[in-house]
Amino acid sequence: MTLDQIIQGCKKKEAKAQAELYKRFSGVLYAICLRYSPNRAEAEDNLQDAFITIFNKAEQFKDKGSFEGWAKRITVNTVLQKYRKQKVFAIADEAQIEDPADQEISDNGLPLDYLLGIIQELPNRYRLVFTMYVMDGYSHKEIGALLGISDGTSKSNLARARGILKTKIDQYNNNSV
Repeated sequence: MTLDQIIQGCKKKEAKAQAELYKRFSGVLYAICLRYSPNRAEAEDNLQDAFITIFNKAEQFKDKGSFEGWAKRITVNTVLQKYRKQKVFAIADEAQIEDPADQEISDNGLPLDYLLGIIQELPNRYRLVFTMYVMDGYSHKEIGALLGISDGTSKSNLARARGILKTKIDQYNNNSV
């Protein structure tokens, strides 16, 4: 089946087309879920929720842009909506906000599994902002709008995430020597 045939089948709620779509895109979308989720089990749950949304909204895809990009946006928004409902975002005191540019993190040859693991260990509010800003290139204004927080809270959460990650990376490097 071509992608167009799969999409048309999904718009008609055909199980075979939905299974094929899942097979083609589950790996890419799971990687996104892993970045936003605290652990693999929750990432799997988020992936399932994203596919349910994709299947339910397939008729809204109008062949403008790539289907993969559309599915990725649905996935990110599905995960963010879940965490927004959990109200994981603290209100930041603007006076305590550090400039995120002041804190640098370099991987120094860290194993990818370790790096992903420490990102997943971050508190939800820090992990989401870190992932959106650093990995997905959202601006603080965009993050604030998507998560319902201020730009300052986004900057503060990013600074705190980077601080936690830097500490864990330093600990790893000191134990590896």
